[in-house]
Amino acid sequence: MRASRLISLVLLLQSRERMTAAELARELEVSERTVYRDVEALSAAGVPVYAEQGRSGGYRLVGGYRTRLTGLSREEAEALFLAGLPGPAEDMGLADAVAAAELKVLAALPPALRDAPERAGQRFHLDAPGWFGRSGPPPVLRELAQAVWRDETVRFRYRRDRDREVERTAEPYGLVLKNGTWYLIARVADRHRDGHRTYRVDRITGLVPAGGRFDRDEAFDLPGYWSVQAEAFLRAMLREEITVRISPAGLRTLRYAVEPYAARQAMAKAGEPDADGWVVTTLPVESPDVACSELLRLGADIEVLDPPELRDRIAGTAARIAALYR
Repeated sequence: MRASRLISLVLLLQSRERMTAAELARELEVSERTVYRDVEALSAAGVPVYAEQGRSGGYRLVGGYRTRLTGLSREEAEALFLAGLPGPAEDMGLADAVAAAELKVLAALPPALRDAPERAGQRFHLDAPGWFGRSGPPPVLRELAQAVWRDETVRFRYRRDRDREVERTAEPYGLVLKNGTWYLIARVADRHRDGHRTYRVDRITGLVPAGGRFDRDEAFDLPGYWSVQAEAFLRAMLREEITVRISPAGLRTLRYAVEPYAARQAMAKAGEPDADGWVVTTLPVESPDVACSELLRLGADIEVLDPPELRDRIAGTAARIAALYR
């Protein structure tokens, strides 16, 4: 445990150049006292860790010290070659860079671990796009990825609906791949809007540089922003609630019939089971039309209690199915 932490401490200083004891303690999830002891141990082992005093002080490695990757375990080395997705990297025009980086890592590994990429590749394959997604990346994705890397302002045309396009000048902060669809997170500032917005990349019909670079807000957290936006999108989409009674089998398969977020909400609000194990709960839905098609997948393991219109609609559909198979 301690050996792993010492290696992590050296790699942190190697990548960040200078860090305070408090910053190291937060990254390593230990106390500052533990950081002091670890630094002493590294110094005693010959690692040139230097402590600078003062307000802007901290720890740093002296003389461009670099550690080799020979401390990697087999599990770590194999996991390293699962860290990226070759398909999305190629979509963004980064396939050559990823391949070169993997070759450099491979060259730094000890001989006993040189088979790590082959072992990982034969055991795990990550296929990110959805089943029914379009074949090929959006046309502007590579240009957009370059703008994201370089912090370059862009101007693009965006298809809001079938017959209307708008033009935006934006600072592209990041790209997100969700279920085979690429999204752009960009900061847009004009008299109507200010802040970060989310755009589907396949709806961008034209892209040109707007001239100049922007100063990125280093406090912006892309994963955190996406998590909040994704949940807000689901809440906005699932804007209605229905009351249902559901069997134990229905509870087990609910997440396959409806949006997983809706299933989690229903599970959290479920009442006490009756003698047969059935529970009453509320389920967020997009609309009665969507709810009808989704709940019919559960057959006789779910009963709509409210609203009456949806209950009657499902009952009518069930009656027509029964007549068809009579």
